[in-house]
Amino acid sequence: MKTKYYKILTAAVIFSSMFITGCLKDLDTLPLDPDVFSSEKVYNDFDNYEKVLAKLYAGLALTGQKGPDGDADLRGLDEGFSQYLREYWYAQELPSDEAVLGWGDASLALLAKMNFSPSNEFTTVMYSRIFYQIALCNEFIRESSDAKLTEYGFDETQQTTIGLYRAEARFLRALSYYHALDLFGNVPFVTEEDGVGAFLPEQILRADLFDYVEGELLDIENVLMAPKTNVYGRVDRASAWMLLARLYLNAEVYEKAAKYTETITYAKKVIDAGYVLEDNYAHMFMADNHTADGIIFAVPFDGVNSRSWGGTTFLVNASIGGTMTPANYGVSGGWWGLRAKPQFVDKFPADNSDKRKMFWTDGQKKEIASLTDWTGGYAVTKWTNMKSTGGAGSNGTHPDTDLPVFRLADAYLMYAEAVLRGGTGGSASAALGYVNDIRTKAYDGTSGNIAEGDMTLSFILDERARELYWEGYRRTDLIRYGLFTGGAYIWTWKGGTQEGLATDDKFNLYPIPDADMGANPNLDQNPGY
Repeated sequence: MKTKYYKILTAAVIFSSMFITGCLKDLDTLPLDPDVFSSEKVYNDFDNYEKVLAKLYAGLALTGQKGPDGDADLRGLDEGFSQYLREYWYAQELPSDEAVLGWGDASLALLAKMNFSPSNEFTTVMYSRIFYQIALCNEFIRESSDAKLTEYGFDETQQTTIGLYRAEARFLRALSYYHALDLFGNVPFVTEEDGVGAFLPEQILRADLFDYVEGELLDIENVLMAPKTNVYGRVDRASAWMLLARLYLNAEVYEKAAKYTETITYAKKVIDAGYVLEDNYAHMFMADNHTADGIIFAVPFDGVNSRSWGGTTFLVNASIGGTMTPANYGVSGGWWGLRAKPQFVDKFPADNSDKRKMFWTDGQKKEIASLTDWTGGYAVTKWTNMKSTGGAGSNGTHPDTDLPVFRLADAYLMYAEAVLRGGTGGSASAALGYVNDIRTKAYDGTSGNIAEGDMTLSFILDERARELYWEGYRRTDLIRYGLFTGGAYIWTWKGGTQEGLATDDKFNLYPIPDADMGANPNLDQNPGY
């Protein structure tokens, strides 16, 4: 199944340069390819719809038309660091208590110190990627309406197939709008209802964007394929349920009333869909993780056919340095970058009873006196290009390891947290059972299981760190708990010092980039910037 995805993806990367211009103007982004065909020439051929859909999925993984670099999607950005999931990881992990990246980029250091500004190049790239992805999805959705399909003369069977593709495109757009909602708050808003052509989008309020994302997901919920029936690397109904549960869990942050009952409802839909937890935690982050249990949706990477400098290429290579042997992780060299902050390390037991505790300590100090000194901070060995069956992936630089976006364990933990926060429709005993299911896998037995009295909100937050670390969750989790900014929880380099400082609440949102503020008078900057 993974092979089929890559065949489609390869075709899409070659094909997509034909249609890219028409769909970028609605967000005033400049295309690169001068050889542009009109939408009509692309969309009047049924076979092209799957190829364009693959380009939408590829927008999460790749940065251009030729592989890891060359013929980039976006002008004026360093293609090496401009991959969607790499930028999302930066935004979610570097300002948190989980990770530091010890390179010399000043803007990266400011992320780790939680001191970002509208001119930060990395938050600007994240913003650009989000809206580039939305623009691509808008074009596909616009050109796959019932009226358009009738105009193009497709038969009923073809229209049904394209209708499914359209629902997947709507999901991908909702996912990017969710990222915009979570990271930036009030943002420019454009859908397929807006005409093609350069204009200045209006700004949507965060609460209204919540309603839009919720409405889109509910509308496509029963159009998407049933759980576990779609091609690997494409979304299904369970993906919509996961995103709805995550949206509802954070509703109060997004300026809505609490929706913990809804969180329980949709987490339970996922739990009841037949997924099982993976016995071997490490397998979910290895080169053959497409065969691992418990992964609901993943963005595929492949050392031959799907390569970029982001995603798991970044996570594997940047985690290796010092006395580590790169070949033991399936790659030919390390980038000497990523390490764990000490407050995160301390969330694990001192011994190695928790199998999720995956640190390299030889030659490393737990404390981080300098962001750029590799020996400060333990290395994390969670991400690797080795196979669970032995041997390395197909490429020594670009891993075959896919990047999980939704996992069953997250559904378990969202259910438990929502129960503790007063949601109805669930039970404390079921929540405890789900948490202990996770811990039984982590401890290879019941020695790590907790009692009902131990299951508190603070425990769940720490358990989310232990289970989901370095997967792009942490900033959002800390904000929901009121601990990301302020002084209630201090960690190394928060606020710009090794000891850590209280920070301004404005940093709960990233600023809208200077470039967009200067170009669009319809936008108001986030408070405090």
